Amino acid sequence: MKTDIPEKGAVLQQDGETYAIAPHIPGGFIEVAEFRKLVDVAAKYNAAALKITSGQRIAIIGIKEEDLDALWSELGMSIGHAIGVCVRMVKFCPGNTYCRYGKQDAIGVGTRLDELYHGYALPAKFKMGVSGCENGCTAQSVKEIGLKGTSDGWTVTAGGTCGAKPRFGDLIAEGLNDPEAEEMAGRIINFFEQCSWAKKMRLGRVIDQIGVDEFKKAIQV
Repeated sequence: MKTDIPEKGAVLQQDGETYAIAPHIPGGFIEVAEFRKLVDVAAKYNAAALKITSGQRIAIIGIKEEDLDALWSELGMSIGHAIGVCVRMVKFCPGNTYCRYGKQDAIGVGTRLDELYHGYALPAKFKMGVSGCENGCTAQSVKEIGLKGTSDGWTVTAGGTCGAKPRFGDLIAEGLNDPEAEEMAGRIINFFEQCSWAKKMRLGRVIDQIGVDEFKKAIQV
């Protein structure tokens, strides 16, 4: 029986025969020419549909297994890590670059975190959200690492998750500038990377087991 093909970013579909792939589109920002190419390539390989995902990707659905390599080659885009035990997404909003409500540079911080950590192997799946203001358009409160922009800087939370057992992230720090927020995210990831005993255990469950105070000590807050 066919299964997912992680190395090709291919997720088996309901029909048990075709696959969906999700090219990496950091923050959901894509140039017009690149978007047009994605649509043309999807049409060439008879995609059943295109899906704008909650992870700021465009999934190409209904691709035959024998067409996966050629499709990826023609797209010329990297794989969006929608499956696997790794950093699956760094979701970020327009921030103060475009949005009139933006308080902080969500695009700049989100892009740097994406470049450093997208696809980074960890004991369990891991998500990040970077929201440029209190409106929280990236739902950062339910991400393993959440950054929320305020007039005073970045507020950082850790251990959030959605799904069957949702959990809001614990408050870790407030009033951080861009480098400080990015460094804090790195500390959290480095801590979780060392939790080999927590295989497939989400960060929030790890924090629940050791306690938020011990977690803060471990990341040197």
